[in-house]
Amino acid sequence: MTKTETRAEYFRKRRENRRTFSVLLDPETAERLDRILSQRGETRVSWLRRKIAEEIEETDGQG
Repeated sequence: MTKTETRAEYFRKRRENRRTFSVLLDPETAERLDRILSQRGETRVSWLRRKIAEEIEETDGQG
């Protein structure tokens, strides 16, 4: 964000280039996933991006 750019402008531009993907999980499932990712040293974001890329590769490879 630049000095002349307002917070609203920053988030408006951000929404033009990004999409939200949100899922509600039960607490136990979320905690188990967090433990697994922590052991691997991986964040939720990096894990999800990797899984999405794998799915896209797999699906594109079938077409």
